[in-house]
Amino acid sequence: MKEIRLHGRGGMGTVKASQIIVYANVARNGYGNSIPFFGFERQGAPVTAFVRLDEKPIRPKTQVYHPDCVIILDPTIQNAVDVFHGMKQGGICVINTPERAEDLKLPSVVGTAAAVDATSLAYSRLGKAITNTAMLGAFVKATGWVDLAAVVEKVVEFWGKENGDLVEEAYAETVVHRRDMT
Repeated sequence: MKEIRLHGRGGMGTVKASQIIVYANVARNGYGNSIPFFGFERQGAPVTAFVRLDEKPIRPKTQVYHPDCVIILDPTIQNAVDVFHGMKQGGICVINTPERAEDLKLPSVVGTAAAVDATSLAYSRLGKAITNTAMLGAFVKATGWVDLAAVVEKVVEFWGKENGDLVEEAYAETVVHRRDMT
């Protein structure tokens, strides 16, 4: 089972992104569940969503405490939340940042860093900093756990072709850096 924790802010589409990841896994005959967690329900407040993916039915319906992957939709969230808490050794970090993946200062538990400037891509294509669709493209590139076409299909269904194109653009722009874990 793969466990994923998404960190964002209210209004960024964090919860909807988690649902699309599950949809993409189910579309290829897998299983998944998505669980949102809201603190203060207001725009800009920290939001966390939890995802589990597997090839067999998933029984746990709790938060993810030891993620294989952490997706950070807004890099400033790290000032308010310990986004790496409980992360499995060698885990994957997918982060919205203009920095190069290999230059990121990440904890030693992170084995793979995937970076994309989702904010700039979203502004350029959508005119606003809603980064969830761009981060979905980055997640697919970093992990390969779900199918890009399935993600794009569902994104287009929810938000239209521009957002689907943004998923593909972010996929192409994401730089994945595998760290030496020895």
